[in-house]
Amino acid sequence: MRPERHDGSSGGGLLIPMAWMYAEYIADELLRTGELMEPATLEYRAGRDALALTVFLSDGAVAEALPATRVDELRLLTAYGTPWRGWVCARLDALEAAPGDPAPDLALARAAWRWLEDTELLAADLDAIGPLPWEPADGPQDPEAEGAAAQVWTPAWQLGLPLGHLSIHLY
Repeated sequence: MRPERHDGSSGGGLLIPMAWMYAEYIADELLRTGELMEPATLEYRAGRDALALTVFLSDGAVAEALPATRVDELRLLTAYGTPWRGWVCARLDALEAAPGDPAPDLALARAAWRWLEDTELLAADLDAIGPLPWEPADGPQDPEAEGAAAQVWTPAWQLGLPLGHLSIHLY
């Protein structure tokens, strides 16, 4: 495979998306190190794609494998309550609007984002579980539903992002 060239002298050949491949590699290493999920699961893919997008869109490549300042930056970007979805959309739009031909990395990042947005995974509905054991219950409880968590379909990024965030903490 020929390396990616940016000077226009590649002869019209295939460009290799090195920045995206590097972002996926970092994301994969973070998730494998955390050992939170089997690599063959959809949840793992959601975590990997969410982390890869975060690495890629936060100006990706660094000289070292993953310096401590970079780990802190990724932890802040993936934290609960941050506007991660809006940040991803804005960064992808900005990259697409940049002058010149879109890089092959951007096409792969867009494909990952489409998968994260369009794919829904079954997850526990933490809001529907009920009051905490030390809080008083408001009304009658369904004895059959007790112990069974309610489940909802949620976009893949909503599962992948917390998984990625937790794996960053475990790194």
